[in-house]
Amino acid sequence: MVDSGTDTGARMRVLVYSDKAETREQVMTAIGRRPAADVPKVEFVEVATAPVVLRKLASTDPADRIDVAIFDGETAPVGGMGLCRQVKDEIYRCPPVLLLVGRRDDGWLATWSQAEQVVSHPIDPIALAESLAELMRRRVAALSG
Repeated sequence: MVDSGTDTGARMRVLVYSDKAETREQVMTAIGRRPAADVPKVEFVEVATAPVVLRKLASTDPADRIDVAIFDGETAPVGGMGLCRQVKDEIYRCPPVLLLVGRRDDGWLATWSQAEQVVSHPIDPIALAESLAELMRRRVAALSG
């Protein structure tokens, strides 16, 4: 979590990965400033390419830490499912990942990718906010003890 100089509370940094700016905007709009009352406010980090995702998640600088990641499974050329599997295998203490999938039937692929939460397109703001809030709660607990 990062402290904001203008806010009295902590913020959690949420990486949003999609090659489509519209999808990133839909995700951020659906989540809003805070997905639930009992979790910190969100600071979004928008990313459109896999190399930048890998660099952000592998950073050891505490100011750059990502607390939760949201990957669009429909992103090209590197899809969110394959990238999720890669970061889970390669990045020590990888943050939890919420995966956006094209169809509910893609759930088995999300399981293979090792994503902690899955939400299907079209984006349901309530389901997305609830899923993200759950991952944020887990992350706060993991970082606290």
